[in-house]
Amino acid sequence: MKKFLKWLLGILAALLIAVLCIWRGEISSIITVKQVDGNPYLYHMEYKAAYDLDDLISKDIDCNAKLLDYVIGRIGKGIPIKMKSAQVADENGEMATFNCTSFQASKAGEKGFWYGRNYDYFKNPTMVTVSHPKKGYASIAVSDMSHFGYSLDKLPTSFGSKLSCLAAVYAPVDGINEKGLCTSIMALPKQAAQQESGKHKVGTTIIMRLWLDRCSTVQEALDLAATLDIRHDATVGSGYHYMIADAYGDCAVLEFDKEDGWKSMVVRKAEGEKSMLVTNHLLSEKYYTTVPNEAVGNPHSKSWWRYETAGAYLAEHDGTLTFDQAQECLSMVHWADLVWDNGTVEDTQYSNVYDQQNITLALRNWNDYDTTHHFNL
Repeated sequence: MKKFLKWLLGILAALLIAVLCIWRGEISSIITVKQVDGNPYLYHMEYKAAYDLDDLISKDIDCNAKLLDYVIGRIGKGIPIKMKSAQVADENGEMATFNCTSFQASKAGEKGFWYGRNYDYFKNPTMVTVSHPKKGYASIAVSDMSHFGYSLDKLPTSFGSKLSCLAAVYAPVDGINEKGLCTSIMALPKQAAQQESGKHKVGTTIIMRLWLDRCSTVQEALDLAATLDIRHDATVGSGYHYMIADAYGDCAVLEFDKEDGWKSMVVRKAEGEKSMLVTNHLLSEKYYTTVPNEAVGNPHSKSWWRYETAGAYLAEHDGTLTFDQAQECLSMVHWADLVWDNGTVEDTQYSNVYDQQNITLALRNWNDYDTTHHFNL
């Protein structure tokens, strides 16, 4: 019996060592998943597992389902696990689009720039992920946790339930890297870009992870995007445009031309301007209009009103804001209780102000404008 127990303990120890060796990074990451300041709907994770963006690019992943399959394969390492998005399309196969505001503004009284960002969507839990890849820049990125299976009724409260948090590194919706490059995504209904030039394909959030890991300037980000076909998940019913801004003050919005094979269109911050702003309608000259038009944006979310309101505030301050004013600019255009036709209610899930020189994030969650949560690398 003693020999059997010794043999059994040896086998168990060997299995434990094997598990720790194979899933060391994943286990180390899961252990770091914690609520932020006791908020049950805001989480922080230090991502410590390996990931290979070149491998990801080679797989031509251009939709959420393929991305989740890829993530499951990476995490499971051959062992089947379950993971799915908690987002549900309506009876027409479409989802209500998130409606966001982003801007870059000069700092008042000091050198540098703020990058502000409202993420307006349904009340879902939020994940802040800090990553230090072996090949690439360290970054702070924020994700809507419904993209990888969480909801108000399903939260990462145990070790097993935290497993899906590992998908966050592939699904940023905004972020900043160690060089001060910031990026964020804004929805454009019924404008899912489907670039098809024969280059490797990347999906909606993969391009943002690539920018955060590999780019230090706006021009580098645009050059990288030009080497790939960017494709938004057509099953979601929404397309997107992206704002990219660097620590030197350069800023651009990347859009896609639905009338010309989804070719890229770039709108740059005007020379001499101290700020740039984007909401949920196209800014490219070919489509830009000051009159709400559902063919080029989202009138339901009052995109044009938000653009005018935040733009007037930035102009009033000559594009130069204090930290408090950057937060105030976002609060002026946040959402509370926006009711959609199907009865669902949208709010501002979070408001972020990134410091592009000190590489920090100040986040206010779910319209709680009295509480600011701070993050750094």
